[in-house]
Amino acid sequence: MPWIIVAKEKNAVVIVAVDDAAARINLEPGIPLANARAMCPDLNVIDEDREADAQALNAIADWCDRFTPLVAIDPPHGLFLDITGCTHLFGGERAMMDALCGALKRQGFMVNAAIASTPVCARTLTRGVSSAIVSGGGEAEAVRSLPLFTLGAADEITRGLRRAGLKTIGDVVAREPYEITARFGAGFTTLLQQALGQGDHPISPRKPIPDYVVEKRFAEPVASDVSIAATLDRLAQMLISVMERDGKGARRLEASFFRTDGMAFVIPVEAGRPVTQTRIVARLFREKLDALADPLDPGFGFDLIRLSASHVETVLQEQRDLDAHAHDDDELVGLIDRLTARIGSQRVIVHLPQDTHIPERAALPVSAQHHLDGAAAAEWTTRVESEPPLRPLRMLDIPEEIDVGLVTAPDGAPTRFIWRRASHKIVRSEGPERIAMEWWRHKGQPLTRDYFRVEDAAGLRFWLYRDGLYGEPKSDGGKPLPPKWFMHGVFA
Repeated sequence: MPWIIVAKEKNAVVIVAVDDAAARINLEPGIPLANARAMCPDLNVIDEDREADAQALNAIADWCDRFTPLVAIDPPHGLFLDITGCTHLFGGERAMMDALCGALKRQGFMVNAAIASTPVCARTLTRGVSSAIVSGGGEAEAVRSLPLFTLGAADEITRGLRRAGLKTIGDVVAREPYEITARFGAGFTTLLQQALGQGDHPISPRKPIPDYVVEKRFAEPVASDVSIAATLDRLAQMLISVMERDGKGARRLEASFFRTDGMAFVIPVEAGRPVTQTRIVARLFREKLDALADPLDPGFGFDLIRLSASHVETVLQEQRDLDAHAHDDDELVGLIDRLTARIGSQRVIVHLPQDTHIPERAALPVSAQHHLDGAAAAEWTTRVESEPPLRPLRMLDIPEEIDVGLVTAPDGAPTRFIWRRASHKIVRSEGPERIAMEWWRHKGQPLTRDYFRVEDAAGLRFWLYRDGLYGEPKSDGGKPLPPKWFMHGVFA
């Protein structure tokens, strides 16, 4: 029974894909669903899911990384692979294409491939010829006999050419270029030239090319944790050795695991400083793999494991043997890297001082892995040892409003307040510390804050502020309202 996939286009439900059975009864993309049912009442109809299709195409692209790091998406159903310099690893162009297509077909996909000197020529061939390989200079002859739809031009251009009696690419090539450009535009002429091999259209790879790559292919897939760990160790030794010759160290590493059923897993790790030792690489990946919420599933095994350095830096050789502080610093950097690999870079942070007097903006939390040196060199306002701290150790992310009633002390501080349903009687207070908001960051009239350090009868110390002054007008010019009070922090 024929199967078709349909989608709504221009207020009509039309066919977007067919299987072999549907093609044999002359059903093709673009035919309205009503016409298709008239031709064959017993149709299996599936609605198009473009998001799922895009996810599947991206998964296939990840799997194709085993053949070349230069893989680009050609929506909606194609991929471009730049295989320059890669074919000898697979026994030549034909062997490489057969291996790629054969593996995808075993996974249940219908696939066709072509190899040519330009991406547009290769894409055109996949739409009209099965498994074509065209050497440089033979592009025009290879595509000349193909129908016009293989170019992938807009439907109105294809229909216009057909009405003019031009049915194949060769028919269009036989006409003068200026005639085609004047009627169908320069874009179509450029597309035609690229299909003929007379112009190039560079592809845009999905991922940047790693600076260094090493990999291990297995004749028999590996699935045990011991084999995987041993392979990563050997690859790390090879990678560090290559980078060491160039005076480089890795800041970002990626381990790619390609499963025999087509699944691909990429595990990244980062380092605060350039990594130049194999043991550090192994430790980072061990921490990362142990912390995965979804453990690495080898299935029937991995037939390829790759280790790449996608971000490297020049390493300066220094005399460090007699510097105890340097060793302590290295241990701290290593600890931060391991914690980051296990729980994520956003959970291991340091604070950098900011040039502002607004309390919630005075310190900027940033990743410790990338800003450790800046945090070590930062200058903070120090306090006198004999004096209590001016700022609480713990500040609330969002100040919480409190109820202070109507009674205030002579200095303006409340005599009691209710916070989180608990009542606190204030026995000591210090303030106010007046802070005016940054007018250039606020719309309207920003309120002035008066901060108070207070202590309740139980000895707990809090940091409160009054948002606005008594009698301060509203931003809209309305009648002044009593200022609100907020809890901003708790002292240790």
